[in-house]
Order: sequence, then structure tokens, then C-alpha cells
Amino acid sequence: MGGLVVKPRARVLHGHDWVFSGEVLKAFGAPRDGDVISLKDGRDRLLGSAIYNGKSQIVARRFSRRKQGLDLDFFLRRIAQAVEYRARRGIDPQLCRVVWSESDGLPGVIVDRYGAHLVLQTLTLAMDQRKELIVQALADVLGHLPVIERNDAPVRRAEGLELRNGVLSGNPPNELEIETNGLHLQIDLLHAQKTGFYLDQLPNYPLVAAQATGRRVLDCFTSQGGFALACARAGASEVVAVEAGAESLRIAQQNAVRNGLTIRWLEQDVFQFLRAAEKAGEKFDLIILDPPSFTKSKGTLHDALRGYRELHVRAFHLLAPNGLLATFSCSHHVGAEVFDGMLADALVDARRSARRLRRFEQALDHPVLPTLPETEYFRGALLEMMPGR
Repeated sequence: MGGLVVKPRARVLHGHDWVFSGEVLKAFGAPRDGDVISLKDGRDRLLGSAIYNGKSQIVARRFSRRKQGLDLDFFLRRIAQAVEYRARRGIDPQLCRVVWSESDGLPGVIVDRYGAHLVLQTLTLAMDQRKELIVQALADVLGHLPVIERNDAPVRRAEGLELRNGVLSGNPPNELEIETNGLHLQIDLLHAQKTGFYLDQLPNYPLVAAQATGRRVLDCFTSQGGFALACARAGASEVVAVEAGAESLRIAQQNAVRNGLTIRWLEQDVFQFLRAAEKAGEKFDLIILDPPSFTKSKGTLHDALRGYRELHVRAFHLLAPNGLLATFSCSHHVGAEVFDGMLADALVDARRSARRLRRFEQALDHPVLPTLPETEYFRGALLEMMPGR
């Protein structure tokens, strides 16, 4: 087994599981891309086993603290452990993220379950090379369910991998109906965003909808309408949902009809809508901001924060006295302190005051490792405007 010797200050020596190219002291045994390698410190002590890719900025990702190969028994054990954790946490086994990459000891592997169907992503080279083993292990642990491959995530390019979608096993339908929080939703597992639906928001739909009864609601970046549908079902007086993506909006409209809900859908850029609504003097009692990630790297964080700040200033201007804002961020580069600071700056710019009523976190089927901050990518807050300030 080839491997890497890491520099004295490498983060893997402090609990992290990644080794960046600048943290390598030397290589030994001529490791090849996709190989399982040993990680060692300068005193030749084993730090664990990792997957290797010299084409990536993250050259090694540790998956075990001992010598370990990636055979079928390994995948069976890790997937079974992931399933057991979710069962113990009371997570709906029919609608959840079954495997969440490093958080379940499988770097680059994501498995989402939608009833009797599985969606697989292999975002690292080593795991992509062992895709057949993963599918076999899933069948042994969960039964022979259809498995769809959604490997269209741009992050694969950093590993030198092509983007592709397809069916790996079974005969899944083109569209599938799921039920969550009393809503019947049609989703497209092969073409919809993410792996078909935003599973990380499932616990938050009813929490936000509980605030919507009798209120005029604006759902920005509605995508497939998760928040808009939940708020309409909860008895909002009116729901306006804005989305620039025509296909996502089509699915959302169909789901509204399927559930007998009335929502005003607008295919429009959110920033343009907010500017026009402010100019027209519109007011809303509850606004939801659930934008896509504004930044994929630290280098673009400054520009992203400018966008977040403008978005929130305009939302604050549209909120009625005692109005509520439910806002979310899905980039691990926007940490809790940065997110809170952005909200404070936007309130100052908008000349509004607010109370924070609660924080939102990613669902328990997307577990966070304290030693690997990159596993925490999701955060949010519920704010209540303070009148007369």
C-alpha cells in the first residue's frame, strides 16, 4: 500500500479527515489516483487509511484510523451503520438521506431514499471506481431497490470525473409521488435539482408553515414549492412564490394542483421581483428566503455576502410591522458568525430592528462532524420585525 507522509501542521493531525496538496511532506509507494493509501506522520506513525487523487486539491480523504481496504464487507458495514443511526434517531426510513459522505465514513458517497427508490452520487474518484460494490452493498442492506445515478454535480470535475445521470439497477419510473407533512408531491429523480428534492429542509417546512396561518406569505427561490405548498396548506391568506427556473416552477404548479392549493406562481428573477415589489409598496407578513448557494469557495465569499446582504435588505423593506423572515444559507463557507453578521448589517442598512425567534439547522439525516466543519453547510434563522424602532 502506497501512501503519504504529512507535514507537522497538517489538519489531519488535529482531527480533520482531509489532506490538501500543500500539506504533503512526501509520497511513498507510488500511489495511483483512486488507490487506498496509508497516511503517516513524520515519525512513521499510521494516521489511517485514505482514498487518493493527485488531480484534486484534496489529495487524500481519510475514511478509517486503521489499515482498511475498500471491499464489499467495508461498504456493507458502513451502510448498515448509517441505516442504524437514522433508525435510532427516529428519521423516516422511507424519505431521507441514507448516507452522507464523510459524516457516515464514506467520503464522496451520497445515497438518498425516496420510498422504494434510491439515488446515488459518487463525488470522489475512488468511490466512483467502486460504484458496483456500493450498489451491491445497498442491495444487501436495503433490499433490491432501483438505484438511480445522479452524478451531475459540478464538484465531480474537481476529481477529474465526468458528469452523468442514469439508472444503475432496476426500473425506476420517470416520475415518483412521495408524501411528506400531509402533502403529495410528484418528483423527477433523474432531472430535478439535487437528487430529486431538498431533503435537508424536510423538518423546516412544517416549522415555517406553523407561522403562516392567516398571513400573506412570499416564498423566494421557491424551487419545487416546498415552503409555498406547506404555507398554503397551513392556511396562509395568500402565498406568492417566485422562481426563475421554469422547469422547477412547472413541477411546483403541478404539485399545487395535486394538493388542491391556490398559490400565485411567478417565473421571475428574485432580485428583480423584490425591487419592483418595494417600488410598488407591497407588504408581506412572512417572507422566506431559501436561495441556492451563492458561493462554492472562499474566494467568492465577499461577493456572495454582498448578494446576501442586498437580498435581505430588500426583504426587510417588504416586511410588515411584526412581520417574520425565515432565511437560510446552504454554503459551509458562510459560517454561523458570518451569517449572523450579514443579517445584522442588512438590518442596519434597512433601518429595521428584529428579534431572532429561532435558528434552523440541517436535518439529522445530514449529520455534522465537529472535527470536519465542511459537513455543516446549512443554517438559518427566524426573525421577527420590531415595529416603531
